Amino acid sequence: MFKKITNLFTAITFVAVTSLFAFSASAQTPIVIKLSHVVAENTPKGLASLKFKELAEKKLPGKVQIQVFPNSQLFGDAKELEALLLNDVQIIIPSLSKFDRYTKKIQVFDLPFLFKDTKAAQSFQSSKEGQALLKSMEDKGLIGLAYWANGMRHFAANKDFTVPADIKGLKFRIQASDVYESIMKAFGANGQKMAFAEVYQGLQTGVVDGQENTFSNMYSMKFHEVQKTIVETNHGILDYMVVVNAKWWNGLPADIKKGLTEAMNEATVYNNKISQEKNDEARKSIVDSGKTKIKILTDAQLAEWKKAVAPVYAQFENDIGTDLIKAAQSHSTKK
Repeated sequence: MFKKITNLFTAITFVAVTSLFAFSASAQTPIVIKLSHVVAENTPKGLASLKFKELAEKKLPGKVQIQVFPNSQLFGDAKELEALLLNDVQIIIPSLSKFDRYTKKIQVFDLPFLFKDTKAAQSFQSSKEGQALLKSMEDKGLIGLAYWANGMRHFAANKDFTVPADIKGLKFRIQASDVYESIMKAFGANGQKMAFAEVYQGLQTGVVDGQENTFSNMYSMKFHEVQKTIVETNHGILDYMVVVNAKWWNGLPADIKKGLTEAMNEATVYNNKISQEKNDEARKSIVDSGKTKIKILTDAQLAEWKKAVAPVYAQFENDIGTDLIKAAQSHSTKK
């Protein structure tokens, strides 16, 4: 009888100790967080992603492991949102144009010549209306954590051009954006949706005649090597939303969520600080390369670009909302 009790006690002790070790090992296993993006590492988004990894792992030592996959290594333009919703990746940073299938209001960021510069865009993004857009897709499974600036967009093509009439009939790579499709039609050009990773080859082989992007993206992806002219149009912003899987995010422990939020806020400040620097550096490098010509528009020439796309506002104002458009425009008139 005594022997049976001893054996039972030993068995219970073994199970308890084993469970304790299993719990301890589980508690020490870091949460692996995959962050995927489609641009090169030496861009504002690429560098800020690495900064977020550094900050998060420092704030949450042993609790999280951030794996960063740049340059479409994990998922490309066409698949990253689907992968996020399936929780195959936990954080992605698409351009704002990618979210129009989830909320039409996000199209406000694609409207041409809406913001006079990146400061005006960031001012709107920090406003009540801008912050509300981050949370506007939660019922679709997406939560925006922050806006990351890249810079102003410019048009580039494999021919010499200055005004919209010069690009009539040309094929321009655009993101998957209904607004940008309408913009290209307004110019008399053809918008062709194409994944970012395919643009260089598309330009090189003549599948498309041109594209529009920031200087940092053009230089890091070597688009300037296969383009004859870049016209400094400043026709829009190319900013990103850092977005997470809502179910995954809402299920995180409070301390993990707090640390990741703090790291994201600091990485956002870092990104927005270096975005202008990286674009200025890239612009100079493109000029120094001698491979393409950068044109600065006169006021009269810029007016032609603006006049051509004026009808685009009327086309999308019902979907976006006139109040939201006016709220965004107001940040370009602030001193």
